[in-house]
Amino acid sequence: MSRDGAVARSLEYFDDEAGYWTDLARRVAVPTECQRVERTPELYQYLEEEMRSGFEAMGYSCQVYDNPLEGFGPVLLASRIEGENLPTVLGYGHGDVVRGQEGLWDEDRDPWIMERDGDKVYGRGTADNKGQHSVHMAALKSVITERGQLGFNSKFMIETGEENGSKGLKDLVAAHKDDFAADVYFASDGPRVDIAHPNLTLGCRGTRNFDLVLNLRAGGHHSGNWGGVLANPGIVLANAIATMVDVNGRILVEGLRPPPISNSVRDALKDVKREGGENAPEINPDWGEPGLTAPEKVYAWNTLEVLAYVTGNPDKPVNAVPPRGHVNCQLRYVVGTDPDNIIPAVRQHLDENGFGMIEIHEPPPSNDGKFAAARTDPDHPWAQWMMGAVARTIGNQPAVMPNSGGSICNDVFQDVLGIPFVWLPLSYGGCSQHAPNEHIIWSLTREGMELVTGVYWDLGDPNTAYQP
Repeated sequence: MSRDGAVARSLEYFDDEAGYWTDLARRVAVPTECQRVERTPELYQYLEEEMRSGFEAMGYSCQVYDNPLEGFGPVLLASRIEGENLPTVLGYGHGDVVRGQEGLWDEDRDPWIMERDGDKVYGRGTADNKGQHSVHMAALKSVITERGQLGFNSKFMIETGEENGSKGLKDLVAAHKDDFAADVYFASDGPRVDIAHPNLTLGCRGTRNFDLVLNLRAGGHHSGNWGGVLANPGIVLANAIATMVDVNGRILVEGLRPPPISNSVRDALKDVKREGGENAPEINPDWGEPGLTAPEKVYAWNTLEVLAYVTGNPDKPVNAVPPRGHVNCQLRYVVGTDPDNIIPAVRQHLDENGFGMIEIHEPPPSNDGKFAAARTDPDHPWAQWMMGAVARTIGNQPAVMPNSGGSICNDVFQDVLGIPFVWLPLSYGGCSQHAPNEHIIWSLTREGMELVTGVYWDLGDPNTAYQP
């Protein structure tokens, strides 16, 4: 009975074709596209047939909660309570995926059929997030088998609406707070910063989407007869955007800029290198806030993006001044930014710069993609303990990210449950999540199996156990 024995069990399961590969392929085959309401039965199917059966086989009790918001996915909570005086660790995964985007994958791959090409394994959900929470399930099982028990209390949440912004999750957890109560949180999602070295992530940036809309008249008018005397909404909006963010991506709206980067965050990021792998895009070194390193720009600063811009009909342009323009914008923001001031700051800026005619539209709450920024302090005992647990596997300290560049439901654990959270990403930057050709690196996932198993073993070992 040992840590090495538990890790060996996990790797044996991973290397067995009838083990991890078979289980993940079966889970990928369930088309859990939460952005399509007609897929709601598949969301329940995934929880009942895949998650419930897997957790109950490990001695967990399971309950599925309906989402309080109509049209959004359910949540499963698996619980294994071994002792009243033991710490409780809450895990997390999401069984939903983005749209499959059939017909757009290379080699005519089917997104719902897992396929291997060398060290890459393709399929929708392999990286985000079925492959990652499947690693956690296998690691927990290996520890139970090796030790006969976990040595700590374990709860594991599987939601099915993360790709829809986790709508309803915060209210659901608040309504069943005692069920979800825990001392700490440990999960895996997203990519590593450096494919060659593990990192811990202690939070996420927040997200706020909004539209800039300019309606000038009822219809288009001949550009030869009217061009030069009719305002063009496309040009007006382009100039408005230019006052908000400059040609190099620097935010010019003071209310959208974060507070100065703290010394502790700078120190955590000083040795971080962004290495996304062979499929990652080339970084534009002059883009973004001047004077910051690339990691500081992504993990410690705000970014304002134009996600879509439409005026006229780009696919079939006609010789007419268009009547309307529409720009979809997104602010990714770090802890310290006031989320309630984002829209008012944009409104004030537009008005002060002569663009009072531009309307600001927010998406409906059911589809706003909104997440709050949240972060566990790098000096928190749980973050420090996790650093030690991972170091015991890899032989040196993992990188520690104050937060990820992306967004997820950390605010649920911070604001509702009041517990510290740490993520251990098992994917990499070039995994094509949210796009055709999503995949995992097989060898990287195998390493992740070792890391996660080591963490769970140490949690239940009296010599290394975390004491809240």
